[in-house]
Amino acid sequence: MTFGDAVLDIARAVGRDIRYVPLTPEAYADEQRAQGVPEEWVRLSVGLYEHVRSGSLASLGDGVRRSLGRAPRDFADYARAAARQGAWTG
Repeated sequence: MTFGDAVLDIARAVGRDIRYVPLTPEAYADEQRAQGVPEEWVRLSVGLYEHVRSGSLASLGDGVRRSLGRAPRDFADYARAAARQGAWTG
């Protein structure tokens, strides 16, 4: 699942036009700095973001089943449930 896929699921769940706009790591860091995020967190989040973007976490595992004792649910199902609870209302 990509960031774009997740945003599309959220947009559908809330019935709004929401779009994912990819940023370069540098632009992402600049946006965080402009919001006053401390530099150590900027570096950490840029590193995590790059790790996700690289696809190295793309394989499925059984962590949800092992830790929660149930099958994982589809992100679109989660997005709909969260939207019903007001997660993305302004």
